[in-house]
Amino acid sequence: MYAYINGKIADKINNYVIIDNGGIGYKIFMSPSVIEKLPDVGENLKVYTYYYVREDNIALYGFRSNEELRMFELLLSVSGIGAKSALQILSSITPSSFALAVISNDVSKIVKIPGIGNKTAARIILELKDKLKTEQEVCQNEKISKVIDLEEKDTEAITALQVLGYTRKEISKTLEKIDTQNLTVEEIIKKALATLGNQ
Repeated sequence: MYAYINGKIADKINNYVIIDNGGIGYKIFMSPSVIEKLPDVGENLKVYTYYYVREDNIALYGFRSNEELRMFELLLSVSGIGAKSALQILSSITPSSFALAVISNDVSKIVKIPGIGNKTAARIILELKDKLKTEQEVCQNEKISKVIDLEEKDTEAITALQVLGYTRKEISKTLEKIDTQNLTVEEIIKKALATLGNQ
């Protein structure tokens, strides 16, 4: 409904700001860590917004960039993650660091976020990993695109080795011993077969 709101900061409270635009004060919820970095009251501010509607709650959530807003929308698509939890996550980690953690299955990094346990971290990875891989902004991040490429190569190699009769467990153990980063899929398969043949 609202893509962004541009106006003067009328007030800054712990978890929301009020932006005056055309004589209307918009109450916009933001993370406290972001509010701390905002300009002073009376200064102009542009905030990208998400219009949140639930049976018992209608609210505006604000973000300093489209990247943060998009990550917020993706987090809302995860079962069990509400607006407050999504905002908490984004106030604890940058969108690019979060995307990298999800795509690389880094549960330990995600559970460092306050309020996120192992089960929730696993659910976030399960539900967001494939979605994040198709996000243009995420794929433009060099670190993340390398992780995606590496994972795709490993997946191709695993599939090929399974066709040759090896179990996923055997293959995974073998690939852990191989630095696949600068290898082609064919080279990964050859090295894996050499290792598997010696077992």
